[in-house]
Parts: sequence; structure tokens; C-alpha cells
Amino acid sequence: MAAIKNKKLTNIDNSFAYLKAREEFKSYYNPIASSPEAEGGCGVTGFACTIPVSGRNIYEPSFQMRNRGNGKGGGIAVCGLIPEDMCVSRKVLDEDYIIQIALLDDSAHTEVEKSFITPFFNIDQASLIKTVDDYRSVPSLEVKPPNVARYFVRVKQDVLERFAKEKGLSNLSPREIEDEFVFQNSLRLNNEFYSSLGDKRAFVMSHARNLIILKIVGYAEAAVQYYCMEDSKAHVWIAHQRYPTKGRVWHPGGAHPFIGLNEALVHNGDFANYHSVCEYLAQRNLFPQFLTDTEVSVMLFDLMSRVYKYPIEYIIEALAPTTELDFDRLRKEKKHIYREIQTAHSHASPDGPWFFIIARNLVQEKGFQLLGITDTAMLRPQVFALQEGEVSIGLICSEKQAIDATLASLVKEDKRFTPIADKYWNARGGSYSDGGAFLMSILPDDKNQSKYKLVINNKFGIPVSTKQGQMHCDLSLPIIKPAKNIQEKDILELDAAIQNNDVSSLYLYFKDKLLGNDYSTVRLFVDKLAEEAEYKKKILADDYNNLRWFAELVADKTAKQNPAFGIEALTLCMNRRYPTGAKKRSSILTILRNALEKIFSSQPLLKENTDSFFVRLTWETRNELRPPKGNEKILLIDARGFTSEGETCDAMFAVQAYNMGWKHFIHYNCRGTRFHAAGFGAGTRGIRVDCYDNPGDYLGSGMDGLEAYIHGNAQDQLCQISKSGKLVVYGDVGQTFMYGAKGGEIYVMGNVAGRPMINAVGMPRVVINGTALDFLAESLMAGNPLKGGGFAIVNGLNYDDEGNLYPIELPYPGSNLLSLASGGAIYIRDPFNTLVNEQLNGGVYRKLTNNDWKLILPYLEENQRLFGIDIKKDLLTVDGELRTFKEVYKKVIPAKDAELDDEEFD
Repeated sequence: MAAIKNKKLTNIDNSFAYLKAREEFKSYYNPIASSPEAEGGCGVTGFACTIPVSGRNIYEPSFQMRNRGNGKGGGIAVCGLIPEDMCVSRKVLDEDYIIQIALLDDSAHTEVEKSFITPFFNIDQASLIKTVDDYRSVPSLEVKPPNVARYFVRVKQDVLERFAKEKGLSNLSPREIEDEFVFQNSLRLNNEFYSSLGDKRAFVMSHARNLIILKIVGYAEAAVQYYCMEDSKAHVWIAHQRYPTKGRVWHPGGAHPFIGLNEALVHNGDFANYHSVCEYLAQRNLFPQFLTDTEVSVMLFDLMSRVYKYPIEYIIEALAPTTELDFDRLRKEKKHIYREIQTAHSHASPDGPWFFIIARNLVQEKGFQLLGITDTAMLRPQVFALQEGEVSIGLICSEKQAIDATLASLVKEDKRFTPIADKYWNARGGSYSDGGAFLMSILPDDKNQSKYKLVINNKFGIPVSTKQGQMHCDLSLPIIKPAKNIQEKDILELDAAIQNNDVSSLYLYFKDKLLGNDYSTVRLFVDKLAEEAEYKKKILADDYNNLRWFAELVADKTAKQNPAFGIEALTLCMNRRYPTGAKKRSSILTILRNALEKIFSSQPLLKENTDSFFVRLTWETRNELRPPKGNEKILLIDARGFTSEGETCDAMFAVQAYNMGWKHFIHYNCRGTRFHAAGFGAGTRGIRVDCYDNPGDYLGSGMDGLEAYIHGNAQDQLCQISKSGKLVVYGDVGQTFMYGAKGGEIYVMGNVAGRPMINAVGMPRVVINGTALDFLAESLMAGNPLKGGGFAIVNGLNYDDEGNLYPIELPYPGSNLLSLASGGAIYIRDPFNTLVNEQLNGGVYRKLTNNDWKLILPYLEENQRLFGIDIKKDLLTVDGELRTFKEVYKKVIPAKDAELDDEEFD
């Protein structure tokens, strides 16, 4: 115990030594008030992979999120590089600091080197980073980026000894002293050549071990191109679109990422307490030189990590503190330490909308890390994803479509990746459950130190993984005649189903015959583990082959003769949940989507003048848009090539087509293009819009009568200010769903993220089969649902790895449920009475009446038809026993309505 106490005292003493050693920097402090620019709507993205992958894979998601930027600021950070790309040895890459200096004035190169490099460092390599010959050859790059001088260095021994003695840091380890020298040397360089000058001449872009930053006035992907990083490989990549919301904007010094020491940070958002954070740092002799909220964020992180030596959980708590009900739900020992952390650091916790992505070199663990942290109010979008297999990758982005763009890019490079992640999820900021943060660590494999493994944990160290024992399909293999389990009678049955338009039979064959047979059934016949593994691999390859054959058969037999049936059948197979055995659902979805693409692309173009039921529009043929002719009913729009938004996005062409007489649209190959099912105007009953792949934000916003179907996950701002109509989502939904909506009938198969139905009015009718993160129906103004007003049903269910529904532990985990509402109601499936009064803010709980059940039953019946979620089996059965609706559901209404007799309408 004494040894532990002494160690704690030493850490405290060392922390004070760090802060005292930085006293000279007080003279640099120039607290210039910086007026905020337009509030951030940045695009941030990153991934961490068990194998090094090339820079072109961060290019793709950055380009996809170009509409979140503005061409005035962008950058990347790269961690876990390989020696060959850096032209150094493994030893130099692992042990040296890579100091990168942006030369805003090339004439400063010699001065910088003589003043801040050669006197203090042993240089193992020095060079200017390679760039393209002419910056104007990079699309959209309007300002020439700076030349960057790169140095691989170690601090000279005599310099280190003198520095430790002069600064009182002798108690630190040699590497800790060297880290601090590098850090302080960069501060001095920046002060002399950047922050103290009217004309900026040079600044340190990064100073880290096996981590570099490159940033420009431009888009993030342009940094990849200009600095010739497309073929450079690394384990961790992050990128940021848009200039900062504070500080010197439209300047590479102000662009993200920002460096701490061995971490680089990007963020989406804006701090309301920027000056408070600066004052906190000033008390610790830390002073921002670029005057941006992103810079102070990474300064906070470095302070708590390297100076205070907090474990990562405590750093996250200091940045995004756990509060209110979530704090109450913590274990006793957590409450004690978290209360101490908040007392010491709450005035420095970033206040306002923000989301951080951080790339870190885990020098002690000889690994690398990608870290995502969301603010406690969850005011910025974020999506996490995981793909596990022969190679594994964790991804974090502002938008799901950017994650899938990354995977699609990786597939082109390596067949071991698949274009769909195995798992997608959102973090709930400041929560007791995941802490609003996830750590994706690339660590040496326990069995083979030359390889890496991916370990994902939330803030509390709870792991995130996918079902073990599953394998992806090798889609590079040719499809051959069914290897096993497919008999001649099966083919006849399939033919009959297709001929008879029997979608149900085709789906049952797919679910029961093809997915019901996998290698788990042959384990009894295998004795040795090695033989079992090899045999399983062969059997699984056969099973995937059969599945691919089935999808191709349906596509081939229906593409020309009956495409409507093929699309409906394959879409049903894609939308529903079912056990997949040893096969990855992501691979199954990829196979089904490929078959759908085959049907879509087989349909005639508008210019071909056939009498087909389906006609296709592409970017190349967009100018041939015309009214429907003859039997033409459905316009297929291939979204590839269309812009994300504006006059040339595919959604706008759908509106033009509607004005020409088209009524049914299918958008496919969506890559984040926005505003689908929007802009059609008033009174649009009879219009139907189907979206496949990754439709972007604002889908269905302002809809008035039309129907929209999203065959997969949806993104942010769906159905904003919608008036009427129907939306069905076969997956999850992002942030601020139905903001200000006046009506509409909405069905969501999965979860919705933060702030759904805020400020909604009128009569929206919503069924959410999963849950919502927080602030569900805040300020809802929807009248009395029993008299035509609006409501939401929350079933609190999720699907396990076997495709079975199960109740979520907390059907609604957050607070501010129906907060400050003046009308409407929330009906929540809560058979175990987990909801508590602390989750309310101006609302009350009530039992359901008979009329409540009569009101919501038709919506649950439609929910059953759409998703296969059975009312009796899945909703009213609890622990194997059928219950009454009054025992299962709970009603939340505004407090002002509490005086009404619950049985008034019986």
C-alpha cells in the first residue's frame, strides 16, 4: 500500500514538474477574441485496420462527404505507417519522432532548420514531402498547399540532459523527457514563425512517432492527392472536411487535424465555452497558438494523458462527463471517482455540439488506436462500424454512407474485405452503458507478434465484437453448379415460384433451405480439429455458392421477363431477419444486393423506347429524361455520378420526372445523395419512392402524401417538417428524425438515434421497434392521440446474431422522454417496469386504456406485415407467457393531461 501511495505522489509531483517546466510559455499568451465562423457541419471519418491499407481508401469517404466541407480546410492524419513508404528502417520508424514543418514561406526552411532542428536533434532522415508537380492538376484545389519538411529525429543526449536539469524534469523517464522536449520545441517554433507574426512563415504540422498530419486549404481528399499519399499504407487513417469554427480560417494552420504528441484529433462541432477551456489550460501554462477549439481539444487530451497520466476512461469522463440519470446508474465506485474528475475538470469539459475522432500511437503497447468520443448531448452525427474476418477493420464516420464508401474502396484493393460492415451502431454520449466512446485498438496478435488483431471496447472496457465462428463469402470465386443440398426438384420448385409470382415460397426456400444448411450440421462427422476447420471452410464455400447461385437464378430468370417479381423477392430476402448460421449477414446482403443490381442494370434506358414496365435513368443519360410512355410505370435511377445535393442530385431529377408524369421511383447505388422523396410539393398521394444502398440526409423531408421505403439503414434528418404520407425503414435511423413534423405514418425496424420527433406537431404516427437514444419527442405538440393527435410506439426490441428478437434491457435508456411536451403520447413496451420518473421532464406515466390499445393496434398490425414482428409472439409474450397489453405497455403523456380520467374514453 505504501508503494502504491508513493507512486501516486510521484505521479502528482511529476505532473507539477511538467506544468512548471512550461512557465516560459506564459509570455506567448495573446488571448485574442476570435469571432466564430459559420457553425460546423463538418465531415469526419476514420478507420483502423489489422493490415496496412492505402491512402486512396480515406480519399473515398472524404470525397463522399465533400458536401459537409467547403473547400476552405481539410486534412488527414496517418498512424501506423510502414517503413518502405517512409524510406526508413523499422527501428527508425518505431523510435524516431517524425517532425513535419509546413513551410508557408519557403525561404524560412533554412532558418527553421538552423534554429529548431539541427542544434537539438540527431537527424536520421530529412526531406521535403513529395507533391504533385502542379497543384492545379488536383481537382478543386484553388490554393497551393505548403511544402512540408519532414525530419526523422531523436533528441541529442546532451540536449536532453540539459533540458531535464533546467526544467526540473529529472524524475521523468528518458522517453518522457524526450517527449516533452519535442513538444516544447514545437511550441517555440510555432511562436517564432507563426503565432507571433502578422505574416505566417512556418508551423509544425505534427511531431509524433509513426504518426503524421497533412492539411491544406481545400478538401481532405485533395491533401491525399497533392501529397501523393494514395499508395502510402498505414493501419489508421482519419480525415476532416471544412475549416475550423474559430480561429484563423482558410489557412492550413487552422485546418484539422491537430497534433497533441502521439495523437491527432479532428472534430465536428463548436464549443460554447472555448474561452473557459483556454483559461483552464492557461492555468496549466498551456496556450493555444492557432486559436481554434480543435487545437484546445487535443491540448486537453495530451495534458490528461501524458501529464496527468489518466487512464483513457478518465480522460473520456473529463471530456464528456456522465450526468443525471446515467450518473445515478453507475456503480458506487464509479460514482466516487467520476465525481472527483468532474469537480476537477468540469469547467474544461467542452460544452456544445462536438464529436471527436482521434488517431493514437500506442507506443507502450506497440499498437495503434482509433478513438471516437461524442458529446453528452449527442448533437453531432456519428456512426461506428465493425467488420471481422481474415482481416478486421473498425470504422467511425459522420455518416454511414461514408463507412460503406470506405469498404467499397477496400474491396477493390483486397478481396478479404466486403462492402457491408458486419455491425453498425451509434454511441450514446455520457451514458452509463457505453460512455459515448469506443476505442478501436490495433494490437500485436497474442499468437503471432508479426500480425495484428483488432480489439474494440467502449469507454468502460466492455468489448464489441461479432458472432464468433462466422466467415465471409469469397466473392472472387466463380459461381458454379450447386455443390450440394440442391436437387432437381428444388430447381423445379423455384421455377414454379417464379412463374406463379409466389414471393412467399421463394423467401421460405431462401430462409429455410439455403440458410438452414451450413457447416454446423456436419460437425458430428469430424474427429480432428484441423480436419474440422478445413472441412468447415469447404462446406461453407459450398453453402455460399448455393446462395449465390440462388440469387443469380432469380436475377437471370426475372430480369427480362418479370423484374418486378425478382426485385420484390430479393428485397424481401434482404429486408427480413433470420438465422444465418456460419455465414455472415453482411456477405448475404452483398450477394442479394449484387443480384438486385443485375436486375436493375438489365432494364432498358429511357432512350431505348421499349414498352418495359421499368425504365432506367443514369447520370450519362440524365438529359434524356421524358414523360412515361405506354406500359412504363417505374423509373429506376442509378444514383452513381449524381451530386450529393443541388440541381444535379438524383433526387432533383426524380422531382423533374414527377412533373412529367412519373409516379414510382427506385433509387439504387445511392452513395449519400440527399433529399430523396423530398421536393415533390403538396398533395402527392400515389407517389412511391424506394431507396437502396445508402440514401443520405433529409429523406422524406416535407413529404405530403407520398410513400417512401428505405431498404436498409437511413441517415439523419429524415421526415423533417413532413405533413403526411408513409415512410418505412428496414433498419436504423440517424439523428433528428421527424424534426418539426406535422404528420406522417412512420415505421422503423431498428433504432433511431438522438432527438427524434423534436418540436413535432399535429398527428405524426410513429412505430419504432428498437429504441431512441435520448430526447424522444421533446416539445411534442401533437394534441390528444385519442382525438386525432400524434403519438409514437417504442417496442424496445433488437435482433440477436441468430436473427431472433429479444427485449433490450432498457426499452428507453435516456432521459427527457416527452420532455416539455404539450400534447401527444409515447407508448412504450416496458413489461419489466424499467422506466423511472427521472427519465421524464414534464411528463407522467399512465396505464393504457382499451381505447389506447384500439388506437395503436392497427399500427402494430401494419408493423407486423412490414417486418414480421408478431404482436402475440414478439410483443405480448414475456418470458414465454402471453400477457395483456396493459401488462406490457406503458403510456407517457404531458403532465398537463394527467388530470384526465384514464378511463374517460373507454
